Amino acid sequence: MYIVHSIFNVPVGKEDEVIDIYRKRSGLVDKAPGFINFQLLQNERKKGELTVQISWETKEDYLNWVTGEDYKRIHELEKKYPDKELASIVPKVKKYRVVAE
Repeated sequence: MYIVHSIFNVPVGKEDEVIDIYRKRSGLVDKAPGFINFQLLQNERKKGELTVQISWETKEDYLNWVTGEDYKRIHELEKKYPDKELASIVPKVKKYRVVAE
């Protein structure tokens, strides 16, 4: 299994807005080959720190997703988000290979 975290900080007071965006997400990734699950995590102590966690069957499945058209389409929409402060957030991405369960 392969897990990818995209960690980002949301401006104070905009946490619920961003969480709502993810609750209403397109779900395109869910249909990608090798997709296992999507979760949005909120840090208990730092409410503005959010992490998107997506689990994949293999690293190759993830790489196929990020080089595909649906991925590009979703991320182009993010750049056009009307709130420029939110649209300019750049996440820190961490990738993990599951080595034990």
